Amino acid sequence: MGARIISIANQKGGVGKTATTSNLGICLYQMGKRILVVDMDPQGNLTLSLAAHDGIERTVADALLDHKTDLPRIEIFADMTGRMDLVPTTLALASAEAALMNKLGREFRLRDQLAKVSDEYDFILIDTPPSLGLLTINALVAAQMVLIPTEARFFSLQGLQMLQGSIDEILYINPQLKILGVLLSKFDRRLGEEKTVAQYLRDNWGALVFETSVGTNSKILEAASTGIPLTQLKGATRAVESYRELAREVLARV
Repeated sequence: MGARIISIANQKGGVGKTATTSNLGICLYQMGKRILVVDMDPQGNLTLSLAAHDGIERTVADALLDHKTDLPRIEIFADMTGRMDLVPTTLALASAEAALMNKLGREFRLRDQLAKVSDEYDFILIDTPPSLGLLTINALVAAQMVLIPTEARFFSLQGLQMLQGSIDEILYINPQLKILGVLLSKFDRRLGEEKTVAQYLRDNWGALVFETSVGTNSKILEAASTGIPLTQLKGATRAVESYRELAREVLARV
């Protein structure tokens, strides 16, 4: 059947897309799944957070610009039951996005590349940039599902509405795309505004909002900045369990 392909998307920045991609991927890998994570953000934070920034010769940009070039994949974890690989990126992806505008089938470049390797994985998770440019469009066209991390802030609601409108447009060329769920990220239950917005989301988006939420936690930032997996950081038990609960919910929904 091939991998379940999930884009982690939100047109607003700073909502935890990269942390969600990385930690959800690691938790699914630890559950015995074969995982590929794809860094489609030119900032390359996913690549950096997985300590895979040294000695990169080819990136996702090369495969997008030349359909004859295979997706470069770096092994991050592997054991007897599962594995986790990364398709890396660098800042060169930003110029590649501009070059893609003149390419035929530009919206389908990532989809076609992933189709070549889909059978090797159970899940493919795509980290996206905070805009609806051609890179995010490629990610949404390639995916079957989109997972939307969001902060529980009033100004974040606009980002959700914008993404919903974008998904409606993407359905024209990818009619199978559906919303897997909305994840409350960086959630601080002590703040009245966040509790109010969280309730508003649950009232208006219903079952699409994951029961799991990821609270504010310095260990998540530490893992991203040091390249040490969250699961290996001392004192990160609470944050790790949040992502494990999310992984269990994802498995139940797909």
